Amino acid sequence: MKRIRRTLAAAALTAVAALALSSCTSGEAADSGAGNTSGSEGAVAMSFAGLDIQIWNDMLPFMETAVTEAGYSFVTDDPKWNAQTQVQDWESWIVRGDIKAIMGYPVQSDAMVAVTSQASDAGIPVLGYGSTWDGVSGAVVLDHEADGREAGVRAAEWISEKYGKEKVDVAFLGWPDTDLGRLRGKGMLDALGEAGLNLNITEHKVLSLDDGYAAVQNQLNAVPNTKVWLAIANDPALGAYQALTDSGVSPTDDSMLLANLDATDAELEIIAEPNSFWRYAFIAPARELAEANAQMLIDAAEGKSVTDKTVPTTEITAENAEKFLLANQ
Repeated sequence: MKRIRRTLAAAALTAVAALALSSCTSGEAADSGAGNTSGSEGAVAMSFAGLDIQIWNDMLPFMETAVTEAGYSFVTDDPKWNAQTQVQDWESWIVRGDIKAIMGYPVQSDAMVAVTSQASDAGIPVLGYGSTWDGVSGAVVLDHEADGREAGVRAAEWISEKYGKEKVDVAFLGWPDTDLGRLRGKGMLDALGEAGLNLNITEHKVLSLDDGYAAVQNQLNAVPNTKVWLAIANDPALGAYQALTDSGVSPTDDSMLLANLDATDAELEIIAEPNSFWRYAFIAPARELAEANAQMLIDAAEGKSVTDKTVPTTEITAENAEKFLLANQ
């Protein structure tokens, strides 16, 4: 338990550092607090739906490095999952006069259509991260449903090998309120449903590490023999891992499976441990995503034509987790 607490503390420090980098509070769009704050070429902006998602915090420093090296100032915000706050932040960017391109992962895609049109009218290209919507010039995208299906197929294979046709209780940690969460969840659950297994699936709506921790507590109270835990994102999965180990589950319990999509170093360190019950994660590495985002922002700011770029996911296990840990350094 000391090791996981140290890991969670490190994750929290990373989040704090990224929040400091964005130098903003709810409803405030600001320049990053480090690097080139004047930006001889102007500025580009990145807007995630909220900065309580660890992988997004991990991406921001990589993006800032690439953007400032290209001569631009880097601007971010933290809408805190409020669509109207995100719209207002973008409106403030449009009237600044120095913003050359905006990229975003919207709280709600349809809520951004009007402000995207305003940006386009002002000559500011808008780019998507993770999804697209009307008016977007290009996007760095992931095939969320396919990624979820891949994770579901792998989980079904493990369940079949371990338990055969025996009834297995499964906890699903999803988030259907965004396209990413809805499509990942659909892919994962469809794969499980098509596997012909005897599964009792309980669905939980979770977003954060704390949500994941609470979901495990609720699940164990209601279905104490739950053996399989599947999450559509890394933060709730990390919370689930902590809750399970806090409840007395051995980190190497061979009857258990935890699998998820996305991973930061905090999760990779656990998966890398021999015989960890956190057996699989399917990720596009934070650095790779960040560099793709930054390059598309720079290209758009320079007036170059941009097209959608798909970043594929990779299956992470104990055998290759260390490699991806090093790749994120």
